[in-house]
Amino acid sequence: MSKKWYVIHTYSGYENKVKANLERRIESMNMEEKIFRILVPMEDEVEMKNGKKKVTKKKVFPGYVLVEMFMTDDSWYVVRNTPGVTGFVGTGSKPIPLSDEEVGAIMKQMGEEDPKRTKVSFVIGESVQVTSGPFENFVGSIEEIYPDKGKLRVMVSMFGRETPIELDFAQVEKIS
Repeated sequence: MSKKWYVIHTYSGYENKVKANLERRIESMNMEEKIFRILVPMEDEVEMKNGKKKVTKKKVFPGYVLVEMFMTDDSWYVVRNTPGVTGFVGTGSKPIPLSDEEVGAIMKQMGEEDPKRTKVSFVIGESVQVTSGPFENFVGSIEEIYPDKGKLRVMVSMFGRETPIELDFAQVEKIS
């Protein structure tokens, strides 16, 4: 069983209250082993007011909160019965976790690093396959790694010659 990110629906405007309530419930019900992080995705919004730049935090998904957890009957119950939570996002009664790509995109939008990114260990010379983007299914070898940017330079064979392309860590997977 692996921890995944789930989306819970809340009353609009109650996202931060739900986060605080849920954090208290996790502690009081000893669920720290099953429920890990709670996020209200925010991004900076820049406004011009009286000729001055004003930066405010804006909710990316009003009415929704992200929860990183192991989905078990008791962890589901704790989250589902938190005041302000109207339910999990999913089909019927089954919550559907976000994909790693969705979580990465949300973290990037919030200006946080994708938690998966720091654990990825690529090696120069290693063969990888491109999993998304215009070069999907191309195979190449890693020439350079830019860990601070979360990018790689990969040499792929295109039209009979080696061509360097720059890709995000999330766009490639190792070939075993």
